[in-house]
Amino acid sequence: MSRAEVETVLRCYPRIYFACHRRHVRDEQTGSVISAHQASVLDHLDDVENTSLLDLARHMGVTASTMSLTVDRLERGGYVTRERSGEDRRRVDLRLTPAGVGIKRQQKVLEPELVAAVLDRLNERNRRRALRGLELLAEAASDWLASKGAKT
Repeated sequence: MSRAEVETVLRCYPRIYFACHRRHVRDEQTGSVISAHQASVLDHLDDVENTSLLDLARHMGVTASTMSLTVDRLERGGYVTRERSGEDRRRVDLRLTPAGVGIKRQQKVLEPELVAAVLDRLNERNRRRALRGLELLAEAASDWLASKGAKT
């Protein structure tokens, strides 16, 4: 593998992402719009298992106070519940509400209509080649993650 191959991925991936990523998510039940960042926070939460606010903040690379502001908005929107841990009263636990689960289910990193528009710009042969290349890259990524997880 060459440095030029790595540079090709680093150059191409952001162009695809910026052309096709979802900037906002609309709650199908209420019509409310939440930011892609707020939706990504919901992706890290569960409706059964609690996640501590501090652990979530660390994982997402922000301060606890910054995460608290985001969670405030999500809580006001009815997507997250926040409560003190029964084991450690200093700990704030977060959990998805049914509305939060709904947003998480509909959340996609890329907007399907935009992906279709980009794919439509390719002829059939190049579309098949591009999709096969993405499948191979995704398989390699999954294999790498699985081997990384097996070592930890």
